[in-house]
Amino acid sequence: MNRGLFALTRGQHRTANVKEQPYGQNCSGIASNVCVTTASTCAPEIFRGAPGRGSSNKPAMRFSTKRWRYLQTVAAVMCSVAATCALFIPRAQPSTIRARNAAASADFGRRTNSFSLVHSLVHSSALNSAPGRMLAMRKLGAVLLALTWLARGQDDWTHTVRIAGHGLAPDRLEAIVHSAAETNVFGIEVDNDIPGRYESFLHPEEKLKVIRAMAEKAHAAGNRAFVYVAALECITANAANQPHSFFKDHPDWVQRNRQGEPAMFGGGSAFWIKKGDEDVWISPYAPEWRKRYMELIRQIAGTGIDGIWVDIPYWMTHFEGWEKSWASFDDATVEAFRAKTGLDARKDIRIGDFTDAGFRRWVDFRIASLTEFVKEIDSNVKAVNPRCLTIPEIYPGIEEPATVVGADVYELYPQVDAIAHEYQGGTDAFAATKTPLEWFRYMIGMYCFRSFAEGKATWMLSYSWDGQKNVDPKEAMKKLFLAEVMAGANSYDAKGHVMSGSNDLGTRQAVFGWIRENEARLYRPRLPLAPVGVYFSPKTRNYFGQEYVEAFQQAMLSLMHAHREFQVVTPRTLGKFAGQILVLPDVRSLDEAEVKTLNALRASGKKVLVTGDNAAYPGERLAGLGQVADALARLDYRPAVEVAAGPFVSAQIASVDGKPSVFLANFQGRKETGVRVRFRSPAAARIFALPYLGATMPLKAEREGEWLSAVVPEIDKGAVVWCE
Repeated sequence: MNRGLFALTRGQHRTANVKEQPYGQNCSGIASNVCVTTASTCAPEIFRGAPGRGSSNKPAMRFSTKRWRYLQTVAAVMCSVAATCALFIPRAQPSTIRARNAAASADFGRRTNSFSLVHSLVHSSALNSAPGRMLAMRKLGAVLLALTWLARGQDDWTHTVRIAGHGLAPDRLEAIVHSAAETNVFGIEVDNDIPGRYESFLHPEEKLKVIRAMAEKAHAAGNRAFVYVAALECITANAANQPHSFFKDHPDWVQRNRQGEPAMFGGGSAFWIKKGDEDVWISPYAPEWRKRYMELIRQIAGTGIDGIWVDIPYWMTHFEGWEKSWASFDDATVEAFRAKTGLDARKDIRIGDFTDAGFRRWVDFRIASLTEFVKEIDSNVKAVNPRCLTIPEIYPGIEEPATVVGADVYELYPQVDAIAHEYQGGTDAFAATKTPLEWFRYMIGMYCFRSFAEGKATWMLSYSWDGQKNVDPKEAMKKLFLAEVMAGANSYDAKGHVMSGSNDLGTRQAVFGWIRENEARLYRPRLPLAPVGVYFSPKTRNYFGQEYVEAFQQAMLSLMHAHREFQVVTPRTLGKFAGQILVLPDVRSLDEAEVKTLNALRASGKKVLVTGDNAAYPGERLAGLGQVADALARLDYRPAVEVAAGPFVSAQIASVDGKPSVFLANFQGRKETGVRVRFRSPAAARIFALPYLGATMPLKAEREGEWLSAVVPEIDKGAVVWCE
């Protein structure tokens, strides 16, 4: 295969002469039961077209391959914090800092008086009208979701974090906590990796003491702290000059390619591997290693730390020469695959050929294996400390690299407490140089993550500026944070493309302070009003790659440019979709449960629109994805909110605590004036706006029949607008 990993190009995709096979027969014509079943549920699936990949010619490479985790220290942050922050915001008194952080750690759901909302709902005269009853049901939905948050416990702090990272050492604890308080950080990431360093893998005692001390310091300051650990990577320092190393002691624990070569690398293979060091990537099926790893996870959870940040659990596919490997073919992994499928991964599958049913089962197996591994981590964490959270860091998003590395955030969200996404959403990793279209793709990725999360938190480890010329790092930071909060995600401030430091501490302090003051408005649950659904099909993405992703993104872009309310719908949320129109963009793989649910939606009167020549569902066909927004008028679509703005102003429409709201982000590179927002409001109401980094202000509202509208005079970077 070429550097694009995949044998089928986009053109071959559309013209490949592969006919749909009947159930019970594989694509080579051999009698089998594997062509149309999934490894996870064994439910028959519908495929249309030749499974393969799209036109991407890029390997599944993580941005810059990794961050400078082991080179950056907290000292660079501490040396200038007071001087820098003084230029922007007067320093708060220690008592004020403590009070702010204590307030931030309170339960999120507790901050809204849900019982007051119930009381007003029950006694509202609006229940006497049909529009009033609809509004009341939206409010009731907000109450129920708030009560669900309360049921999760009195310390659900994941939705209000404002994160920064630090190297961890005994003499830095006070400085770390002090810096967090000064710059409005709530959620301190510290790097003190135990399982990812062979020395502490064997002898973790000293690092455990420091982690315990860090937790105590953070809690005393009203903050939260979580510790970084590697997932399937382990480095032995100076291994070249030592008789023992991870690989020397345990060569059978390491991942291997199909030729049997180990995933073991020396200095220079990646910039974080020093000369003389040994870096290995481990098979999750190595039983003795897995037992020891889980022991270490339990010990870390037992320190009282608030969370364990598990860095990129994935199969080795990202070093040079391994991009096309579809690893791992070590004995333990091959045997596990044989036990599940009866197939020999070394002989019975055609690697990289998505028309091969056996290879599709290998794809499913690799994703399921890492999902189960992360699930076991969380089980071990909770067995020791139910209040300690599991937060995997995952760099693939919705795109095809998720299939290659085997870490699928859609599958992982139900197993963990939150996910930290190292995500770029396009070809440019930095906020400093993103184009408006790349910003929209970044937003689409985050909207998907929020849908996959189903109420859990979404953390973003993305990068603002790394020395780009003619770009103000402060402006890049502000735009990045804007995008994340307007999507309902939590921000992680980092310098360049590392996990510690900041490109400007004063900007961090200012933006994080604004987020803290407005976190209820920004992070309360966002419920749909009258959305157009766009279906994200994980199986279609897995088997048809970038071609499907592009179709999905085009459908989303059509709605976003037209400022229509959208909702990302998934197999888990399909049955709960309350909108009237659902779009299936080039969806080619559906199981029986999905088809049954789609039939039920259509029977209830909902419209199902499909695109693509090989659609797996016989809905109403659209000629092109660009027609999605245009088709709404002829389908008598009745929006709850309308927005008139430029095409590169992103608008997410939702109900927040029963109030119709619009989250606006301006990516045009210039101020947007005269944005008009219209709310379908049956009763007297008022309209307010919260400008990004500004204060709430009322807008002059005008009544137009059943509509209430207002004009936002000017939007520099973004704003939240709502009706109440």
